[in-house]
Amino acid sequence: MTREHVTEQAEARVEEMVRETLHAVALDRVWAPGDLADKVVRRRGRRRFSQAAGAATAVAAITVVAVLGFGGGGTAEQHGPVRPAASPEGWKPWASDDPGADERGCLVDGSALYCAGSEYDAAKIDANTGKRLWTVKVNREGDGFDHPVAVRDGVVYAYRNHTSENLPNGNYRGGTDLMAVDAGDGHLLWSVEMPQDDRSDQAAMLIDGAVVANTPSLRTMSALDPLTGKEKWRHTWDKGIACQRAVLSDTPYLLCTRDAGKPDDSGTDIFRLDPATGSAGKVTTIPGRQSLVGTSEGRLVLIEENDAFSADKKLTTVSGSGQRTSHRYRVEGTTVVASEIVGDRLISVSRQGKASAYSLTTGKTLWTGPVGIEMPDQDLMQGIASPVVSDGQGVVYFFGPTGDLSALDLLTGDQVWHGHVDIDKPGPDFGDSAQLLLYKDVLIARSGNRIDSFLPRISD
Repeated sequence: MTREHVTEQAEARVEEMVRETLHAVALDRVWAPGDLADKVVRRRGRRRFSQAAGAATAVAAITVVAVLGFGGGGTAEQHGPVRPAASPEGWKPWASDDPGADERGCLVDGSALYCAGSEYDAAKIDANTGKRLWTVKVNREGDGFDHPVAVRDGVVYAYRNHTSENLPNGNYRGGTDLMAVDAGDGHLLWSVEMPQDDRSDQAAMLIDGAVVANTPSLRTMSALDPLTGKEKWRHTWDKGIACQRAVLSDTPYLLCTRDAGKPDDSGTDIFRLDPATGSAGKVTTIPGRQSLVGTSEGRLVLIEENDAFSADKKLTTVSGSGQRTSHRYRVEGTTVVASEIVGDRLISVSRQGKASAYSLTTGKTLWTGPVGIEMPDQDLMQGIASPVVSDGQGVVYFFGPTGDLSALDLLTGDQVWHGHVDIDKPGPDFGDSAQLLLYKDVLIARSGNRIDSFLPRISD
């Protein structure tokens, strides 16, 4: 049997794993279209996962997101009364419809947007004017659903395809690089090959003095020098163990269990890695198989996997020293379609259009009410953007697939503003989902390759 034949068989099995995992989700209770599996694997016709294990890791992440709707964690601490939005100095309202530069997503850093699209793996855009400042052209195709990872000390960290080498069957050899780009001029500083096509939030993260990445093997976390990409240390876990990765206070943590499908009554072990040396120290063990939801005020937020499809979910917060608190979190109606951890609060939206604020400390629902935007058709590949909190204004913003926007009082859940923007027609890939960002008090609404930057007129 040839190596090519073995590879094709392995890749066929990966696609089967993707479909089995996603079809196992109870789609009548989870916001996900019936053809989600086909949409996930469609990209592989052009670009293949480098290893089956890497694809399985990505599937696990997709399943958790499909069930819970969680985005990234926030950092807000205290919330006061609602106040009007204030315009940043030098900013004017702008709109952009620039194909190729931003449809994969963006992040805000200072007065700049850093985005990725079908033509550019990284593009810097002036947040005051919408002007494109520099770009890094994609290596082959840029059809993912990733965006730049982070920006720190004048360096942008983002993903790109590892190679454009053609294969005899018309595809090309896949793989992902983590790259570092000078934030001032877009000059490529370094790139490091990843062992798989995982471009999730856990694939690369910033810590004190380094960027940690899931490289050079599937079972390794390496700390890379921010300016050179040289490895400073690495930590490897045993075969048969799967480790999720998180960062608290610039320090890396691992949450490790036996691989999925294997009996596991040992619980989930949490390890702290020394940022300077990578030496690991066990923090605690949580009973059951836990999935990482995000972080909240120096705590890991976990959900017990057995509760993933239940309306009554057990959430556990674990501090860096191992102190933990568990509460039950009940999803009203069917499932959550979007959610965000901001400070102590879990802000979520149900498929029925109800928004809720839940305290991770007390386990109590603080308020529930209409979200104020049109909800997506569950049969279409459309999404609602992750909620965005303006701590200074005391509001939480929502953005839907039809262009509706809404702001709710963070303390009461009352609607204090609504708006609407024109949007692009939904595209076929995950990267075309809606995204909402804040540049100080300015809202940046992105759908496909269209971006609108404006000041919401919230009254006193």
